[in-house]
Amino acid sequence: MKPTPKGWPRMCASVYYEDARTAIDWLCRAFGFEVRLKVEGEGGRIEHSELVFAEAMVMVSDLKNDKPYNASFVSPRQVGGKNTQALCFFVDDADQHCERAKKAGAVIGMQPETHDYGDDYWVDRTYQATDPEGHTWWFMQRLSEPKTRG
Repeated sequence: MKPTPKGWPRMCASVYYEDARTAIDWLCRAFGFEVRLKVEGEGGRIEHSELVFAEAMVMVSDLKNDKPYNASFVSPRQVGGKNTQALCFFVDDADQHCERAKKAGAVIGMQPETHDYGDDYWVDRTYQATDPEGHTWWFMQRLSEPKTRG
């Protein structure tokens, strides 16, 4: 496989908001993302942004229906809070990260819990949060690696 373009991870997610500007500020405050790029269009709408979290990247923009391929994108707020995806990130300390998110107003759907998947797998401490427009986010802290695999 060829290397990715410089500064780009192998996988990026895109998340759409009714109010991307507010969402970007909130995501940075609540979850610790950093803005790498913000492209503003007419009327200040966010056409594209790149938020980084260590080596991960999430692209955030305002909803738009200017092309057939993006006419189906919605904010969970527009469909009764339903989601068809969830974004997952590893953090250094799930409890501390959860407290930061709560203080910023995240709805915590699952408090930090430790999940031991057995000696063949791993142990993670995980929590689930929902942002103000209803997108689902999972944050995990790896506590131990498999004991029986090399």
